[in-house]
Amino acid sequence: MPTEKSPHLVLTGPVDNPTPTDAPGLALAGTLAAWTPADTGQAALRDEYVAFVAAHGEDAWRRDAGPEHLTGSCFVLTPDLTRVLLCFHRKGLFWVQLGGHVEPSDASVAAGAFREAREEGGVVVDPWSWTPADLDRHALASAFGRCRVHWDVGFVAFAAADAVPVVSDESEDVAWWPVDDLPESVPPGFRERLAGVLREVRSRGVSGTPTGSL
Repeated sequence: MPTEKSPHLVLTGPVDNPTPTDAPGLALAGTLAAWTPADTGQAALRDEYVAFVAAHGEDAWRRDAGPEHLTGSCFVLTPDLTRVLLCFHRKGLFWVQLGGHVEPSDASVAAGAFREAREEGGVVVDPWSWTPADLDRHALASAFGRCRVHWDVGFVAFAAADAVPVVSDESEDVAWWPVDDLPESVPPGFRERLAGVLREVRSRGVSGTPTGSL
């Protein structure tokens, strides 16, 4: 596995990318309000996310605004939905999807998630949709510093089945894994979370088509 830092890669394919905004939190609240998840549990959690953003405004995504904030994740899949790209997280000591904090330069929470996927995975990603596919609010261990709760927003992107991942400064390792044969060291509930993401993708009538082909 190469250990050099991932080169700058160009994001390709999106056709439903919303207009960049200086208020990514409020823009996300609007996107969430318009989203009807396939899972009723996700629908209830979506309402809590909308309320969280309404209460905190743009501080909702800023990591320096408090111990609870929005983050963006990207589930990078092969177009046939059989493999997922995971990184081994240094702080968590587990395999998990790509993603992280939203930066001030990110045009949206989704843009932050796709940027993290490029940086952490070292592959060209093709966003499936700029609408979330998953929400997951979780508490964090002390190893994560002042962050205590991440209100994570999961998006989906595709990468070529033969794409070779490149390890970044933020991960110990990056590798493709079969969606039905994940490593043992994943966070609690991760298998269920990934299964929910795959159900959400299929529920929208798309079995593996990037946004550029929709």
